[in-house]
Amino acid sequence: MVTDASPSEFSEREIWNYLSEVHDPEVPVLTVIDLGIVRKVQIINDSLKVVITPTYSGCPAMNTIEEDIIAKLKEKGVSNFTVETVLAPAWTTEWMSDEGKTKLKEFGIAPPQSGSKGSGRPEACPNCGSKETKLKSEFGSTACKALYICLECKEPFDYFKCH
Repeated sequence: MVTDASPSEFSEREIWNYLSEVHDPEVPVLTVIDLGIVRKVQIINDSLKVVITPTYSGCPAMNTIEEDIIAKLKEKGVSNFTVETVLAPAWTTEWMSDEGKTKLKEFGIAPPQSGSKGSGRPEACPNCGSKETKLKSEFGSTACKALYICLECKEPFDYFKCH
């Protein structure tokens, strides 16, 4: 049985671990930690604050993500906490973990390229590895993805846009 406990009874590491169990509702292979939308976990006295940043300012999944974070913390017995959404600095794909990018590729979504390699285009088709791809639509299954077609295997795939 889980009982409510003051945030001061948990370490920041424990809170981060709990948050790593919260999955993105649009790409369920990713966690909120993989996405890099959890910006800060702060325990001050008997209060916990979790700061999150949406991948897009109008991301429709953010309400669900916030509710899932609240549910997870309550499930773990944490009480007296807030979840705060901040828009600045704006989220960037650079905040995604390498593990998250690998999970995207394994799920069939081309991950964003990091750093100076980031051309705004997929590096390769996540299905066959071909570099011969063509943009079909600026918007894929969600606003944060673009739809591409592989010119080799002819399969459509989403590309998680860099920004």
